[in-house]
Amino acid sequence: MKNIIKTILLLFLPFFGWAQNSIINVTAENFNKEYDSYSLGDVGGWVFHQGNDTNWAKKDIDLSGWKILKPTELSLKYADSTGRVEAWFRVNIKLDSSLGNKLFGITLNSWVASDLYVNGELVTDDGNTSNYEKPFREVNPYGKLSYHANLKAGEVYTIAIHFMDYKSTLSPSKLRSEALGNLYNFMVLTGSKYDIYALERIKENSIFNSISLSVCAILSLLFWILFIQNPTEKNLRLIAYGTTSITITFFSIFQMQYASVNYNTYEIWTIVNAFAGNLSFIFILLIIVNIFKRKVTKGLKIFIVIYFISLFSVFLMPATSTILNSTLTGLLFIVCLYYIVTSWKNLKGAQWAVVVGLLIFLLLLIGVYTFGGPLISFSLALSFPLSLLVYVSMRFKEIITEVQHHANQVLQLSEEKKEQALNQQKILQEEVNKQTTEIRTTLDHLKATQSQLIQSEKMASLGELTAGIAHEIQNPLNFVNNFSEINTELIDELTSEAEKGDLDEVKVIAKDIKENEEKIKLHGNRASSIVKGMLEHSRNTSGKKELTDINALADEYLKLAYHGLRAKDKSFNADFKTDFEESIPKIKIVPQDIGRVFLNLINNAFYACNERSRNAVNEKQKAESYKPIVEIRSKLTDGKIEISIIDNGNGIPKEIKEKIFQPFFTTKPTGKGTGLGLSLAYDIVKAHGGELKVNTVEKTGTEFIIQLPINKDKS
Repeated sequence: MKNIIKTILLLFLPFFGWAQNSIINVTAENFNKEYDSYSLGDVGGWVFHQGNDTNWAKKDIDLSGWKILKPTELSLKYADSTGRVEAWFRVNIKLDSSLGNKLFGITLNSWVASDLYVNGELVTDDGNTSNYEKPFREVNPYGKLSYHANLKAGEVYTIAIHFMDYKSTLSPSKLRSEALGNLYNFMVLTGSKYDIYALERIKENSIFNSISLSVCAILSLLFWILFIQNPTEKNLRLIAYGTTSITITFFSIFQMQYASVNYNTYEIWTIVNAFAGNLSFIFILLIIVNIFKRKVTKGLKIFIVIYFISLFSVFLMPATSTILNSTLTGLLFIVCLYYIVTSWKNLKGAQWAVVVGLLIFLLLLIGVYTFGGPLISFSLALSFPLSLLVYVSMRFKEIITEVQHHANQVLQLSEEKKEQALNQQKILQEEVNKQTTEIRTTLDHLKATQSQLIQSEKMASLGELTAGIAHEIQNPLNFVNNFSEINTELIDELTSEAEKGDLDEVKVIAKDIKENEEKIKLHGNRASSIVKGMLEHSRNTSGKKELTDINALADEYLKLAYHGLRAKDKSFNADFKTDFEESIPKIKIVPQDIGRVFLNLINNAFYACNERSRNAVNEKQKAESYKPIVEIRSKLTDGKIEISIIDNGNGIPKEIKEKIFQPFFTTKPTGKGTGLGLSLAYDIVKAHGGELKVNTVEKTGTEFIIQLPINKDKS
């Protein structure tokens, strides 16, 4: 009955704003025999008060305003606006006589700064609670040993703890001590063997984690080297990713074990550990799917996406993150078992190494949750990576065996093909000999046919040339014949009139005869110039190519043409200018032939300007604005020398532009040109490996462009 009343009072005391310490009786049964310790963070009997007063450390004080609150019930709701919690916990404990005569200590295992008092006496100050005008500093609970409080059995002790905690940086919905689940071990009673066990655990964890990290790092490096050497092996890439994530997991654990690590760094490594660990599970699943040659289905992709989203549950749903991750991890291994079961009949060779490794991993995982211990955890960590090493070694052995088998098959086929090839070679040799004979016969026929075609082409060209010459010479000869006949008749008339004594008529007839003779001479000269032009056109030059300054050559013939025209026609007047690129090198040409091209094109340019100038004189408005000019430019372009001869004459009509390079075609009046100049210039430029082009706009001007290669001909 007393116990019932006490329980009811304890339930209702917080509502009245005061509390009373009960005494916690600690017996030998409460102690963890393996670690010789007893955690008091979740037992009843604690009272709590926010704020700070050093008098609260005393043994007998008024507990009005104190709350009944276990350390495990501490939460962020007790924090101020800055996220800080500063408060006191008090508890009365009695060590039962069943514990013997040994002395007991106390350890505080939480990410807080605290001051520990026993019966009002300060035992230790853990970290700094800002009591001494120093900044807050929490204490890393990893590897902490006990404080020798010298507690004895049979006595009652008042334990008072002044502590300071802050809101977690990376888990803002919890306190630092709450976020990592340390409040259960907020205060631990320790026996004489506790420190020995604690040091052994630190040593074992350090050794096993160092070995695990080293082995996984070496395996990861090995698999990456194998993948780089065999980049087409997708399984090796996944294995390299998986072992790398496992290595990062162990590296984060290794970093978390440093006692000097502060809370923020510890929590960062905790999150890295969670991410890397979950990624390791994902890669284990993908490795199994790929090694078993199964397809990554749409459902599997959705599951992996959900699994990745769950990694962020630490931030999004802190209250359910552990349950959610545990559930999804369990589902992941169920999926792995599904692929093993459904692929069981088709498994062979190296694939069994992965199956065995995964089964051992699952058994050890169950062992860790059931029994714990660093050795089982160590075996768990290395079970699957080592099975992957076995798989890779067996797989390479299988590949070597397959290669040897294929090599033997190829060798056998090679012997068969060799015999077939020898037979085929004989047949092919006979066929080649036959074809060679036929080709030689055909080649002889082709050579004979080619000679005939060349001869026919020569005759056709000669006929065309002869017809052209006959046509061109016929006109002046007709004039000569006609005027000769007329002169014969006029001489008869002259004789007749002389006999009559009509001197005036004689003089008139004599004058007509003289005019006819001048016309005969004019057309005779016309025929002579045609013959001379034809000789030049058909002549094979015997000139030797020389290194020539093309700018100087063009300038020389420009001046030569200008002064020659001025000498023949005093009324001729035109300007000329040059724009030469000085960097143009000397090239090998026949100077006389290229000079003839320049002379012909420049003469044509001056002629066109002169004709337009004469037409403009008859129109006074145009005469004032038109200024005849001929320009020569040179430049380097695309490995060639380009010389442009530009005039602002009448231009060439569009309908006759395509005919200007044909022999005997001319736009000049009768007696002014033979029609052979441009044709001859075109052939000379072609003979030098170049091109002759024309751009013209009617009533605006013409540009002839000569393109010559740079020393293309080494002769």
